[in-house]
Amino acid sequence: MKRFEGKTALVTGGSSGIGLATAQAFAAEGARVVVTGRDAATLEQAAKAIGRDVLAVRGDAGDLAAARALATAVSGAGLTLDAVFINAGVAKMVPFPDVDEATWDLMFDANVKGAYFQLQALLPLLNRGAAIVLNGSINAHIGMPNTTVYGASKAALVSLARTLSAELLPRGVRVNVVSPGPVTTPLYGKLGLAGAALEATSAQIASQIPLGRFGTPAEIAATVLHLCAPESAFIVGTEIIADGGMSQL
Repeated sequence: MKRFEGKTALVTGGSSGIGLATAQAFAAEGARVVVTGRDAATLEQAAKAIGRDVLAVRGDAGDLAAARALATAVSGAGLTLDAVFINAGVAKMVPFPDVDEATWDLMFDANVKGAYFQLQALLPLLNRGAAIVLNGSINAHIGMPNTTVYGASKAALVSLARTLSAELLPRGVRVNVVSPGPVTTPLYGKLGLAGAALEATSAQIASQIPLGRFGTPAEIAATVLHLCAPESAFIVGTEIIADGGMSQL
């Protein structure tokens, strides 16, 4: 059965990794899909990979004008939304003494401010019964070195899911969080580390995962779809951690 037949799902940061896998999963289950991304060429490739009638909108997650433009594009296409996955974000591993204001602003603008005001712009387009999923991270819960800013930004999203749930429930809108552990995505190549350092960091992280491997984008996508589907109608304001046991065992 296609759980999202006749529905419309929006995925921010949907041009690669977890976002693309989630957009493809929504499409495979019958949804009309809206995706965003920063790079026009990559976004065009993603739209083709999703393989159905896709609305692709270029935009930066930390740009409030882009957030409003996305809402305008969705409305202009005559669409309303049944599922929203706020996935776009930035991750940089920076030692605490080296964090500057630009680093702080980069991650908080993309991961928190952008998410907050994107949802505000989309609010008039949310159907009753719609589901919102925020992409968190286990870095909100574990003390991983060099992630002070990233972890704090993701902790803010976990809190937002709870407070926003209380405010949006009268509208019939649910908000939840999926918090992945290490997942094999292009994001790991954008951590700000050189090749050898990135390999060493990846190996060190993998050694801490009880399952002995990184997760896959498809595994996280499956959790997002579950949180947006009718079977999760009683799940509100909570967080599902998908990390291979890294933060639990």
